[in-house]
Amino acid sequence: MLRRHATHADIAQHLTDIGAGRGCSVMSVRRFCNVHNLKRVVSDAQLETAVSSAIEETGPTFGRKFMTGYLATKGIVAAENRVGGVLRGMARPYHEMRCKGLRNLNPVPYYAAYMGHKLHLDQNEKLAMFGVTHVIAIDGYSSKVVAHATMPVKNNLIIYEDVYRSAVVNYGMWDQVRVDHGKEFYLTLFIQEILASHRHCQDKPPYYQTTSTKNHKVERMWPEVNSRVNYPLKEALIHLTDQELLDMDCNISRYCVSNLTRQLSELGMRRLIDTWNAHRIPGKGIPNQLARDGCLKKVPEGLLPHAPEAADLYAEELGNHLTRVSSFGADPFRSEEKLNVERLFGQTYPDIQYLYNCVVNRDFKPFQDALIHLVNLTKSHI
Repeated sequence: MLRRHATHADIAQHLTDIGAGRGCSVMSVRRFCNVHNLKRVVSDAQLETAVSSAIEETGPTFGRKFMTGYLATKGIVAAENRVGGVLRGMARPYHEMRCKGLRNLNPVPYYAAYMGHKLHLDQNEKLAMFGVTHVIAIDGYSSKVVAHATMPVKNNLIIYEDVYRSAVVNYGMWDQVRVDHGKEFYLTLFIQEILASHRHCQDKPPYYQTTSTKNHKVERMWPEVNSRVNYPLKEALIHLTDQELLDMDCNISRYCVSNLTRQLSELGMRRLIDTWNAHRIPGKGIPNQLARDGCLKKVPEGLLPHAPEAADLYAEELGNHLTRVSSFGADPFRSEEKLNVERLFGQTYPDIQYLYNCVVNRDFKPFQDALIHLVNLTKSHI
């Protein structure tokens, strides 16, 4: 299994599945491999093939650290220096472009004592004009992105359910949630305050609101998202609007643009976040490893109501009603028509990953053609 690039976790799961009994934990597998000097050996040819395939999926912006993390998510473990050498030799123009973009950043003092100390949430609206908004939650100690969501328009219920609640259910309770002054976090802060007594350390307020520029830990993630996900998609869409091939005043166009762009954005965000969590941060470590034990204080899932119940409680306690559903362009379909359009579109464009891979490598035409086809297909079925 090591020769097939299986991770220790993969081997442990396989042993459990076949009923091997005791000694099947990840730690036991790792210890056994160390004692018997069993290592995953990736030949130069295998590494070159893996990097070549990864470049097609990630585009020009992944340097040696991010590429090493991305390969690790696929079970291919190689030293950063080896990966960097392959990148320099295989994609020289991309390497030179990254070198020109290097810049030194002044360090900003920041302190988080342990996993679960501070949870930072923020939204990114670089694609808001096309019906795509990202929200992520990042742990201050490990720098791991513990939850994220992509939605048409920022919405309290989606952010609470898919970001805050998901993070707490999977990792435990944070001592403090840090956000900006946006209204989209009201429901999250409301529930965080209700659960304040379940925190590990209760000396500080359960949440803290600050300006976006001072929410440093999460703000530093957005340049990575913008360069690797948002800007390539935005450039492709702006080109269509500049050529008057896309009318963003048309409800059907808005609906189609938001839906297809959101699918590609979600794919890009999953790739980027998996890579980020697996890459090494100099002087700190690998986020996945730093966060492997979760928060110090765990809470039962039953204490966290789902979004509709939380919104009802919010209205009952505070007398204010939150927007339940936010959309970018009204849904023009009845259920049967929508399924038919999805089927026909899938026949012509069965691989969304291919469209995204083209976009991040600055080949916009496949995505643009697919979008125009979706708009025309939708108009013909309503």
